[in-house]
Amino acid sequence: MKSLRLIHTVRVLLCAGLLLLLGACGDQTPALPSLADDSLILAFGDSLTFGTGAPPEQSYPSRLAVLSGRRVINAGHPGETSAEGLKRLPGLLEKHQPKLLILCHGGNDLLRKLNSEETEGNLRKMVLLANERTISVLLVGVPRPGLFLNTAALYSKLATEMNVPLEAESLPELLGDNRYKSDLIHPNGAGYQQLAEAIYGRLKSAGALR
Repeated sequence: MKSLRLIHTVRVLLCAGLLLLLGACGDQTPALPSLADDSLILAFGDSLTFGTGAPPEQSYPSRLAVLSGRRVINAGHPGETSAEGLKRLPGLLEKHQPKLLILCHGGNDLLRKLNSEETEGNLRKMVLLANERTISVLLVGVPRPGLFLNTAALYSKLATEMNVPLEAESLPELLGDNRYKSDLIHPNGAGYQQLAEAIYGRLKSAGALR
């Protein structure tokens, strides 16, 4: 009996250790190349990037520029779908030639209940457009509308598939807290500050910023 209990205990400990190891691996952020001081960052997206709900200087790209010490181009276009964004992105990549693309898109697709597979496909093509130009990518997840806000599953799926870091927690938290909202779907100035800080932290953990 003692030997059976010992075997059972060992098995439990091995399983627990394996689960902890898998959890630790799942928490690792894919690495990004370090950004030089003169590197340009392109923040691409819809109204969440544009900064709807706050003055221009309080948008998350503006606040991220202050935090990072890098030039951040605000390429947010309110009301844009991912299909429209896919058409707009190549010209901006050619014009600005950024070292990093922050991709926060697909919110209008979710609001309009467009086909999620098409949204995912459009975002994948955006990441590939950056990869073809050796531009690093950080993906920002957007929550589905609803009572309980969680980042849509397509973002984590895409981040894993494309091996890009994902900031998935900040927008659901901000849009679930009235202190940080200007309306149902947009942060206020304080909310965009929190979003910028979350993105800044993710870039640091990925090695893009020191």
